[in-house]
Amino acid sequence: MAKELRVGMIGYGFMGRAHSNAYKRLNDFFAVQHRPVLKAVCARNAEKAKAFAEIWGYERVETDWRKVVEAPDIDLVDIGSPNDTHYEIALAAAKNGKMVLCEKPLAMNVQQAEEMTKAVEAAGVPNMVWFNYRRVPAIALARQIIDEGRIGQPFHYRATYLQDWTISPDVPQGGAALWRLDASVAGSGVTGDLLAHSIDTAMWLNGPITRVVAKTQTFVKERKHAVTGKVEPVQIDDACMFLAEFANGSMGTFESTRYARGRKNFNTFELNGADGSVYFDLEEPEYLQFFEYKQLQSGKKVESHLTGWRKIHTTNSEHPYMSHYWVPGTCIGYEHTFLNALADFVMGIESGKPAQPDFRNALQTQKVCDAVLESARTGRWTETGVELEAVGKAS
Repeated sequence: MAKELRVGMIGYGFMGRAHSNAYKRLNDFFAVQHRPVLKAVCARNAEKAKAFAEIWGYERVETDWRKVVEAPDIDLVDIGSPNDTHYEIALAAAKNGKMVLCEKPLAMNVQQAEEMTKAVEAAGVPNMVWFNYRRVPAIALARQIIDEGRIGQPFHYRATYLQDWTISPDVPQGGAALWRLDASVAGSGVTGDLLAHSIDTAMWLNGPITRVVAKTQTFVKERKHAVTGKVEPVQIDDACMFLAEFANGSMGTFESTRYARGRKNFNTFELNGADGSVYFDLEEPEYLQFFEYKQLQSGKKVESHLTGWRKIHTTNSEHPYMSHYWVPGTCIGYEHTFLNALADFVMGIESGKPAQPDFRNALQTQKVCDAVLESARTGRWTETGVELEAVGKAS
């Protein structure tokens, strides 16, 4: 009989839906020993939380998150609420011996992230941060290709993450829907919201980022606040570009903006090495592009007579995660990245080999984000302070 994994969800927004879907479908696709039970959802708006609970099947609604983290019938606290709530909830959940899953970015800043990491480690509770793009099969295949040495010595990493939903000066800041534009709640703009994903993916594929130099821009300087109605200064970054140096000697360029007209969630990366390259575009998530300059023959690398970009359709059963889904040629979607992440977390509990990224691993991404913002403030190259061993070959 499956062991119950009793879930307390904090938040009912976009991520609350994505995570809830993963809990409901886990046992349909993955043969794990635990069965998620949706015990409680918590939000400040009781009416909306009740409607959410009825749709997704949560047994009860709370408006005080403390009741969730202290409840004896909760095993796992999932923090899907705005960034400024992560710190206090995570500390309390760890203190009460709960497993903790947290949306990205881990915290508002490195200081908070360090305290959160110490708390879960001292409590010895399983923990993970929802950097779900690691679980796109094509990105996981890129990691496999890199680990197999098919890229060779890495030279260049470039990433873009572009959106366009804040271009209009009439878009307000703050409130339940637009808290990402309010620095007091979000901590930062595109750096913490979008580039955190790009940075996590980059360090997962190419190793630690050691120093950065950055430039940020806020295009609309004032916006009406959705709650107060007052016109207030905008303090988040609308756009960010930075250069990076990796511990392996390669160079990186990163660009993110919410002012790229026509781009809704344009997330790409390319890694160029001595023997090959990989390229990914989230708008075509079922594909990974791979260029092979040298290939292994009889244990030796030789120049290939079939050089050229391959567009690999990552839907075969031998591709990461795909043996759990459909027949070759049929695609999975965005929601499955959260399902794959949850499956890895649960299998980590059962095997004793914790899934990544845990809080300590996500702390390294927070360090890079903070270094990017500091560099943008000073205009100077800034050391990240990333712990090399905490990035390493984390799975």
